[in-house]
Amino acid sequence: MPIDFAVISWATFATFVIASLVLAITPGPAVVYILTRTVTQGRQAGLASVAGVALGNLGNALGASLGLAALLAVSAVAFSIVKFAGAAYLVWLGIQALRAKARPDGAADAPRDAAARIFRDGFFVALLNPKTAIFFAAFLPQFIDPAHSALSQSLLFGALFVAVAGTTDTVWVMAASVAAPLLSRHESARRAGRYTTAGVYFGLGLFTAMGGARKGA
Repeated sequence: MPIDFAVISWATFATFVIASLVLAITPGPAVVYILTRTVTQGRQAGLASVAGVALGNLGNALGASLGLAALLAVSAVAFSIVKFAGAAYLVWLGIQALRAKARPDGAADAPRDAAARIFRDGFFVALLNPKTAIFFAAFLPQFIDPAHSALSQSLLFGALFVAVAGTTDTVWVMAASVAAPLLSRHESARRAGRYTTAGVYFGLGLFTAMGGARKGA
């Protein structure tokens, strides 16, 4: 379905961008995940995580537009399945971090094959978060004009939010990549980084599993 940009006023567009920017710069689980990747594995790993998370969020925005969020909002079983799948994936990443050997160059940029795996991880971390789909379902309708196609408008706003969040996440990566080399000079810092990384993933997994439960679920 083609998107008619003319149905969205500049005032609505500007308000949405500002609201999205405020939400995007607020550190949340996705930002913590991206920063952890950047500090421990380098800027390329951080940027690969940003791309993966952005694609996962875009999938959630599409799902919200097509009604997936409505299903998750009313079905305790569907919500729990997706939520615990995401939590299990984060825990698996934590185990992988503990098993990884310390790298002599600390936070050097990741090779291409590693970047592809990191992109995949970021994609699933974002996609397997039912709260993101529900967020889109709650946030996007505030800016939709009911006189025009709700689907086309929600798709546009969803993509716009993902673009804004991807931009702010990239800024976080660039800032973190400046501090990473300073930490990588010390063996104790590199060793502590592995345990910190694993702890972050375990914590995010626990947060995902325990948080956001639906009432009556």
